[in-house]
Amino acid sequence: MKTIHWIILGIIFVITLVLEFTVLAGYDSHWWNAIPAFYAIFGFVICYALVYSAKFIAKKIVNRDINYYD
Repeated sequence: MKTIHWIILGIIFVITLVLEFTVLAGYDSHWWNAIPAFYAIFGFVICYALVYSAKFIAKKIVNRDINYYD
């Protein structure tokens, strides 16, 4: 990426970070926003589920015996 792209990305990041802790700090529109670290826990659980579902798909569907197509 060009330097100007990184500068624009950095400016957008700083603006959203400032908005998150100032304007949107009291904005609780959903019940899960009141749970501390909800998005971190949710992300970990979903990542765990994706990894194990991919392992299941790879083991049961993609991997076949050597003589499967004979």
